This record gives sequence, C-alpha cells and structure tokens, in this order.
Amino acid sequence: MSEIAKDFLTRCFAPGETIALLLRAENADRPAQRIVRLEQAIAPAYLRWLAHENHAGANVYVAANPLRSGSRRRTKDCIASVRHLYIDIDSDGDARVAALRASDSVPSPTAILTTSPGKYQALWRVEGFDFERQEAALKQLAVAFGGDPACTDCNRVLRVPGFLNQKYSPAQPVSVEYPCNSTWNPGDFRIASAVLPLRVVARQMQSGKHTHSEQDWAWVLDELAHGTDAAKLTQALASRRADKPNPLYYAQRTVDMASARLWLLEGAPIDDVITMLEVRRTFELPAALCSARAREIATTAQRMIARKKIA
Repeated sequence: MSEIAKDFLTRCFAPGETIALLLRAENADRPAQRIVRLEQAIAPAYLRWLAHENHAGANVYVAANPLRSGSRRRTKDCIASVRHLYIDIDSDGDARVAALRASDSVPSPTAILTTSPGKYQALWRVEGFDFERQEAALKQLAVAFGGDPACTDCNRVLRVPGFLNQKYSPAQPVSVEYPCNSTWNPGDFRIASAVLPLRVVARQMQSGKHTHSEQDWAWVLDELAHGTDAAKLTQALASRRADKPNPLYYAQRTVDMASARLWLLEGAPIDDVITMLEVRRTFELPAALCSARAREIATTAQRMIARKKIA
C-alpha cells in the first residue's frame, strides 16, 4: 500500500518541494506534524514509519499545497503556491460525485479519494491561481457540489491514499482514482455561474429529461443485459463521449459500475464481483490501484442497490 501513497505524493508535488505531513490519532490531544522534502517523504524507510504509525491508530494527512523552503509550520503565510483546488464531500457522496463528474462547469478532477464508504475528496491540479482566487474557487466548489464549506483554506490537509482511515472500526482503506493527468487554470472553472448540479438533475428527472450520463447509464445497462462484450462496449462508449476530458476512463467506470450492479442483482457475492472487476482491468491498471478501484466500484454499486430498495 506504500506504493499507492508514494505515487499520490509524487503526482501532487515536484521534486525538491517542501510538504507538510500530519499524523492525528483520534484519542490524541495534539497531532504530530512533520515538514519534510518530498524525497524524504517517499523514501521507503519513511513510508514504513508512516505505515507503522497508521496501523497504531494515527490518520495520515498531507497539506494540499507545498510550503516555502525552511518553513517550520503549516500556517497560511508558509504556503509557497497554490497547487490544488479541492472539495470534501461527506454527505450523499455518491450522488454528489456523480454530479461533479457530469458537470460542464468544472474540468475532470486530477484525483478522487474515497476516504470511507460514501465520503470523498476530489482535487484538481492547477496553476495560475493566487491565494485570493483559490479561496473564492474553493467556496464556490463547496456551494455548487454540496462540499464541506469549512474546507476552504489554502493550508488544508488531505488524507493520503494507501493508508487506513482510523476514524472507523474497523478502519477503512483510503483509495484513489486518477480521472485525468491534466493541470487546469482559472479559465477551466466556470463555477461562479453554475447552478447546484444536484438540483438541475432533480428538475430534469421530474420533467422527464435525462442528462447524457443518465442516457449512457441506461444504454450500457441494456447492452450488458443483452450480452454485449464489456471490452467492445467500453470502446463504443468512449467513442460516443469524446466530449469528456478522459473518455476512456469515463467509459471504463460506467461499464464496470453497471456490470457490478447487474452481478450483484443476480446474486453474486461482493467478493466475486470485486474479483471479476480486477480480472477485467488487470492488464490496464497497476495491481494495487486495480484492486482498490474494483473494491470501491463494487461497494458503490452495492450502496446504489440498497438505496433503491429503501426508496
């Protein structure tokens, strides 16, 4: 799992940058903070130490933005530059993340962390933002997509994937997906004029209109139910949705989520569903990411079915 953490930190920060790591145990009076260079943080011995502290009960976080060289604290005036925009989604997570993915007002996130079932952190790697513009964008993101309005500071910390979320018993693994590898600028975000996507979707559903993503979902479910090959269906959907920032990622996730739902409804145990998803993507994704992704998709599909039954 340390490789997942190393990959995440390497994607988020540049060589030589100073970063802040935070270790916070649920029963501790004060968190422990370590300010180190990226190279030290991703060294095998240091990752083993973080894993040891994590298994002993400490949650592992990293500041979303790099610090000035020589900093000893993680205060706002120690932040070197704006590297990420981010949003914490703690309620109605699956629906809100779906709305975020389908929205035309924001680009595709650089990473989406699953911090526990139904709870997410999304982040966008950016350039060209000053601190004032970042803070305004963070507040707009929280309003537009139902995020935590308190998580709008430039010195905000994020959970590090590859470790356990010790807030729960049993502890939950923190996983990550990378929908795209782009770096975005202020012109790519049009959230100031965006209407809350969930309300838009609700109105469309009430009026009988469906978004493109909803039409894709219904089409994929029907094709799978009629025995269409998943690989061919993935390619067909990617071709249909060339408007997406990452059409192949969108198609893979849509087809895999629909497959997981159908398998579960047919009575397949969730462990078997996870295995089938892993086998499908085993040659396309690194092993650790493939496993975490399959588990996240299967559990999300399971929650979708459970909500439908309650409704």
